[in-house]
Amino acid sequence: MAIVGAMAVLAAVSGCSRGSSINREPAPLAGTPGGPSTSRASLDDTAARMRARLSKDPGDAAAAVTLADALIRQTRVASNAGLANEAEQFLRAALRNHPDHYDAHRMLAAVYLSQHRFREALTEANNCVTMRADDPWVYGVMGDAHVELGEYPAAFEAFDRMAARRPNAASYARASYARELQGDLKGALQFMQMATEATSAQDPESLAWHHAQLGHLYLETGNIASARREYTHADYVFPGHPFAMEGLARAEAAEGRDDNALTLINRVIAVAPTPAALALAGDLLSALGRADEAERQYRLAESAWQSDAPEPSRYARFLSERGRRLNDAIRLAREAASDRRDIFTEDALAWAYFQTGHIEQAKAAMSIAMATGSRDRVIRYHAAEIARATGDTEAAKRYVAESLEGSPRFDLVAAPAAVKLRNALAAPRLAHR
Repeated sequence: MAIVGAMAVLAAVSGCSRGSSINREPAPLAGTPGGPSTSRASLDDTAARMRARLSKDPGDAAAAVTLADALIRQTRVASNAGLANEAEQFLRAALRNHPDHYDAHRMLAAVYLSQHRFREALTEANNCVTMRADDPWVYGVMGDAHVELGEYPAAFEAFDRMAARRPNAASYARASYARELQGDLKGALQFMQMATEATSAQDPESLAWHHAQLGHLYLETGNIASARREYTHADYVFPGHPFAMEGLARAEAAEGRDDNALTLINRVIAVAPTPAALALAGDLLSALGRADEAERQYRLAESAWQSDAPEPSRYARFLSERGRRLNDAIRLAREAASDRRDIFTEDALAWAYFQTGHIEQAKAAMSIAMATGSRDRVIRYHAAEIARATGDTEAAKRYVAESLEGSPRFDLVAAPAAVKLRNALAAPRLAHR
């Protein structure tokens, strides 16, 4: 699960410099000491007040920064990409009046990350370094962008620089993700727990996000009870947070309660209909034998991936896993991989190749997807299928066992296929005995 785009939001609000206001003294940002809460109602109030200020003075850089902060948080909880675009517009207007306003530049970098414009985020972060080289937050943005582009050594170095300068919730969360990418789930859990404990109760939105990430990590380890506890806590501190509700749905599905999972994911869709949530609803409906309804959700997911939230690699994986328009899946994955070499994009490309019989190309892409040592269960299953197709039976057995260990229902699409593969790989041995 890639989470760096969401961490960009956390980074932007957790350490913003307060010394660069040019035309008006900024109020403390939401979630910071002396600032308003990041509850849903408080975010709405902050956004309304800052919009009113900017309607009177579009060049009010302090208001633009505060508004952008609220809007990118709202983007996370409402899955409304238009809010991030609005944030960009206000920040650009402010920078036209005050081109050296540091906080506006650093917030713009966070907006670019939330929009998946990773090269531009890097450029903006580098601009910030030239303005203020001692700001640890900038290295977090650089690391986020490098991770998404698959430039892992540069990413991990940037995260280390950030942590060395300011060990806090934002840097702990990045340390957690770095360890998750490298297959160290125990270390990832430890750092995410530190990040959670370092997050103020004044910042319930970030607190919910951290608890949801703990839930994700527990799911990856197969500890469903602990995952459910963390997702429930996330929902408690920020009721209806989509990461909490989707996580609870996945926990229910992991224990075979597909009807309960569908009820939960439908609550997410009613408020924040992300492509991933729509795809999960389709998978649940398919598992329940409601094929026509599943197809409707799949089509909605495709439409969302094409317009509201363009993520070519995730869209390609969605298509190839479900056997939908495989030529489009290859095209999308190739386009994504032309600029990004992260493990999830390479996995999407590998699986699209595999599904269309291009085994050698699939093997080459999968070698990159496995390079960091990630224990991602879906990637491990895909690697098992590709290894089997290339004749490496022992590797296939190892990878499929790793994908299923402790969580035989880790994914509604990949897990049943992994069980079938495991049984097929065991069949010759059983027949021999």
